[in-house]
Amino acid sequence: MTTPRFVATAWLSSRLPRCAALATLFAVPVVVGCRDPEQMLPADRQMLADSLTAMVTSAYRFEGANTPDRLLALYPDSGRVISAVAGRVTTTRDTLAGEIRGFWERVGQNMRNPRFELGSTYVDIITRNAAVVTLTYSIPHLTPRNTPHTVSGAWTMLWRRQGGQWRIVQEHLSDTPESTAPGTNVAPVADSMPSAEHRH
Repeated sequence: MTTPRFVATAWLSSRLPRCAALATLFAVPVVVGCRDPEQMLPADRQMLADSLTAMVTSAYRFEGANTPDRLLALYPDSGRVISAVAGRVTTTRDTLAGEIRGFWERVGQNMRNPRFELGSTYVDIITRNAAVVTLTYSIPHLTPRNTPHTVSGAWTMLWRRQGGQWRIVQEHLSDTPESTAPGTNVAPVADSMPSAEHRH
């Protein structure tokens, strides 16, 4: 005599493959639907990290004309840009633009054979539209007196995608002690990079 328990077990077993298939069918949309749209795949994250780093090195290649324009292209065209340098903070893009252009006229164009060298780089992709980049850099060059000198420091940038373009909206820079000229404790104006202490 077949017991009710055996009948129930047999009925369930005969339908397990179908149930498993249905469970899989309905589970996939749930998994996909739960994925955070702001998150990125590892390959895409690496591609973005490489792209942001390349934008910085390209802007600071110090070749050809319009160097100030290349430097300013890293920032939004207008609005608020927070820049913290040497204990001071500015908050507008216009102020930043004036400092960069002023630096280039007084200082940057006097650096002979400058070369931007990228050091350690750390990139954190926050969302599809925001990232933080921290890097170290050095700029070996000759002073107007043909004295070898190197400006170096660390730079942290908050990048945001605005209108499809990645731009720096907040930054903090610090020079290393080695950036000062030999025999002095203050870097000469003619030896600072646009985003270093004497930009202010």
